[in-house]
Amino acid sequence: MPLIEPEDFRVAKLEKLREKGIDPYGGRYPDTTRISELFNAYGDFENQTVRAAGRITNHRAMGKASFIDIKDRSGAIQAFFQLKRLGEEKFDVHSQLEPGDIIGVEGELTTTRTGEITIFVDNFEVLSKAVLRPPEKWHGLKDAELRYRRRYLDLFSSDDVMQCFIQRSRIIDSLRGYLTRRGFLEVETPMMQPMAGGAAARPFMTHHNALDLDLYLRVAPELYLKRLLVGGMEKVFELNRNFRNEGIDRQHNPEFTSLELYQAYGDYTDMMDLTEDLIRTLAMQLSEDGKLPFGEDQIDYAGPFRKIDYMQAFEDANGFGVGDITAVRKKASGLGIDVSGLGPELAANRVFEHTVEDAVIQPTFIMNYPAALSPLTKPLKDTPELAERWDLFIGGMEIGPAYTELNDPEVQEQKLRQQLEGEDAAERTFRSIDADFLRALSHGMPPAGGLGIGIDRLVMLLTNRTAIREVILFPLLRPADD
Repeated sequence: MPLIEPEDFRVAKLEKLREKGIDPYGGRYPDTTRISELFNAYGDFENQTVRAAGRITNHRAMGKASFIDIKDRSGAIQAFFQLKRLGEEKFDVHSQLEPGDIIGVEGELTTTRTGEITIFVDNFEVLSKAVLRPPEKWHGLKDAELRYRRRYLDLFSSDDVMQCFIQRSRIIDSLRGYLTRRGFLEVETPMMQPMAGGAAARPFMTHHNALDLDLYLRVAPELYLKRLLVGGMEKVFELNRNFRNEGIDRQHNPEFTSLELYQAYGDYTDMMDLTEDLIRTLAMQLSEDGKLPFGEDQIDYAGPFRKIDYMQAFEDANGFGVGDITAVRKKASGLGIDVSGLGPELAANRVFEHTVEDAVIQPTFIMNYPAALSPLTKPLKDTPELAERWDLFIGGMEIGPAYTELNDPEVQEQKLRQQLEGEDAAERTFRSIDADFLRALSHGMPPAGGLGIGIDRLVMLLTNRTAIREVILFPLLRPADD
């Protein structure tokens, strides 16, 4: 029994095509013009023979003639099929077509008596016969989970969804161009790593059979990118996937796209200037005034981004300081946050995440985190209990952190050990200290600024999508029953 049961009447039409010697899954159809171009440059094509290809969205039969709407990525156009123009054999073939089929058409481009631009078809080819019907009336899928699970239907039935992912591609392309123009070199580092490092996150495990080696899907590329700084690559970035074995919600998907970059001889203030200019540049490409909607809010990317210290933001939100651990734990309990087994700074940060982050709507750099939260970061010279780190928040989301990178191997080892001690037992089972990374630092890493940006969240902001699944083509879902 087949995994998918096609619809009988569509299968019957497919078989009729085969009986006529027609391959219902045809091949190459060259020399086509995008449908949007036929409209935009109609004067250049008027009364000329054109070729177009796309998916049928509507078929209106009228005896000896019919109108079929065809849609490609750029738009839709009407095609006119007529018995006296095609002949009986071709017209009978055309009667086997249904919405969802993909065809190529050739004919004169002109207008109907009602003034609608139309291809008057002289010839056509069946390129792919759909044996399942498309979403009803092409208004898109209504069930959110079905939309994510069957993204292929979501894309071809919703112009809005298609435009979102076209915008995503263009945003990433612009981001790459911005960095390469500023001398950054794009690199690739391992996604399978012998130990989980670079971020305090739960990894996915896998096993390499030939080497009989347990490996982790990377949670961050940081430690490998810093090795490149040691090697003399002074400005590097990687735009790729990270994997974290953690929860799924409006802002989180276990597999996500991240930008991480490092600049030798810089610090977190350089990263701040770069980040603000980068995001403003991307926003200005989408809005002349640099203002874009996000849910019920209007985000202003044109003005200077706000800056506030971590300690001040925490106290403003909670009415007590980070150092009042009794108040911190009481607050955590009231919020339903389990902080048992966590050190004071980690416990306070859990409270920070729940009380500060959601309220930050306009672009804001929260500065100078507790050093215990940032073991890969240089401390402030005059206040060593704080780190030269900021996190950027927009629209109630963390978009990414930046550091002045720690390059003292001895201090780095101490901080990594302290981080392990501050984590709960479950976290310590899969985390260890990367000795080769410390060896690399011991060869000398230049002072540097480092930055990470969550690309999916950035795309959410710039395309006004309030759920991360809306900007990931195939988000992780439970297996379907069918």
